[in-house]
Amino acid sequence: MDQELLAMLVCPESGGKLEYNRDTGELLCRESGLAYPVMDGIPVMIAGRARRLNVEEALGKSQGTSAAS
Repeated sequence: MDQELLAMLVCPESGGKLEYNRDTGELLCRESGLAYPVMDGIPVMIAGRARRLNVEEALGKSQGTSAAS
């Protein structure tokens, strides 16, 4: 995921920061508890296409994430 693009994006539900999870290919928002898919390098920022984070992900215990700086 391009770090410049990641730094510009925010969660459409909460306005919170996003983190890219390389393992799942998703953008995670801990504030809203949603994970947005990245398909062919394009973030799909539609809440209806997002999945709910599990407890470990929501608490930041998942591996492979990088936060926007």
